[in-house]
Amino acid sequence: MAWERGGREWRLADICAACAGATSHAAVVPDTALHSPPADVPPAPRRTPGGLTVEIRVREMLSYLAAVLPTEATAATRLLALQCALRSTRSGEVRIPTGLVRGMRLGADTVPHQALESAGWLCLQGLRPDSCRQGLTGRLLDPTVCTQAPGRRSRARAAGWALRVCGARQLRPLGTAPRLLALVLDAHSTAGSAHEAVDRDVLGRLSGLAPPQLPQVLDLLVDAQFLQSWTFEATSGDVRWALPSPKPLAHDEL
Repeated sequence: MAWERGGREWRLADICAACAGATSHAAVVPDTALHSPPADVPPAPRRTPGGLTVEIRVREMLSYLAAVLPTEATAATRLLALQCALRSTRSGEVRIPTGLVRGMRLGADTVPHQALESAGWLCLQGLRPDSCRQGLTGRLLDPTVCTQAPGRRSRARAAGWALRVCGARQLRPLGTAPRLLALVLDAHSTAGSAHEAVDRDVLGRLSGLAPPQLPQVLDLLVDAQFLQSWTFEATSGDVRWALPSPKPLAHDEL
C-alpha cells in the first residue's frame, strides 16, 4: 500500500516486497490467507470471563484451601469447602441447596459442614443440618475468599465443572478420597497433553492424602478407568499420570 495526498489516502499498489521496502510512505500488506488447523489439534479449553480456565480456577482454590484448612480435613470437607468458596457472594454469603449436596455424594458417615465450622472457616446460619446430605446456608469467615475475582457467575462455572468431574460415571462407585484426587489430577491436566506430572508431596497436600496412601488411591482410579496409568519418579519426586483418550470429562464440556 502506498501513502498519498499527505497521508489522507492509501492506494493498493501491485509491487513486490523489495520494491515496497525501497519506496517511501509504503507498507506491505501481509498474507491473510486462512489456514485450517490440523485435525489432531485439540480445541482450546473454554475460559471464564475473567480469563482463567475453569481448571486453573479450581486448581488455585484447591491449593488455597489446602493451605488454610486443617491438615486432617477429610476429602468430603475439602470438596464442600471448594463448592462454598466458588459459589459464595462477595459478602461471604453461601447457600448450598440440598440437591447440590446430594449430587456431591459426600457420604453419610461424615459431617463436613461441622468440620468447616469448627475450623472457624464457615459460620452456619438458620437450621443446622444434622447430615451431610442436607443443604446449608452460612457465611464464610475467610476474608481472602470473599475478595476473590472474577465475578460470582464465573466462579459458579468453575464450581459446576468440579461437580461434574467428581460425578463422572467412572467415579460414582468410589468414595470421596478417590474423587477428590481425580479432581486434583484433572485440574492439573492440560488439554492435548499426553502426560502430566506433579510433585508427590504437593499432590498429597492438595488431596489430603499422606504419601503412602497415594499409590492405593491412584490404583483405584486406574481400575475405574479414570486414569490410563501412573508412575512415581524417584529422582524428581513427581507423580506422572496419563488420562485416557478421550478424557473422562472433556475440558470444554461446560
